[in-house]
Amino acid sequence: MKRTEAAESRPHPDARNRFERFVAAVNQRVSRGPFFIFIVVSVVVWGASYPLWDNHTKWESSLHTGSAVLSLFLLVLLENAGRRSEEAAQEKLNVLAEALSDLMESRAREDDDLTDAVRRLRESVGLEERH
Repeated sequence: MKRTEAAESRPHPDARNRFERFVAAVNQRVSRGPFFIFIVVSVVVWGASYPLWDNHTKWESSLHTGSAVLSLFLLVLLENAGRRSEEAAQEKLNVLAEALSDLMESRAREDDDLTDAVRRLRESVGLEERH
């Protein structure tokens, strides 16, 4: 199968750096049931630890601090994973549009109406500017 210039310029999907591999691993783990169970158990253990604290405010503060740090950490990682997933989906749509425009362009030699449709398709998805 012949790869177009645009396809050649795309980075290989396995060319992820260490951070991106870390984000993918975290995303795989926190989006599953065992992580939810871990969080529920953590909250139950925290609740049961009330008698061990000498100060009610410190007991509450421990949960607030821990949950705030965990929330910020997960927000950053999951947003990164979501952005990359969105970019991957967009790239798939771009490849489909490119293939469609190439097919239409090959048929445009026989049908002049398709020439304008190819131009509009390429302009609408920005194939000319991207690559």
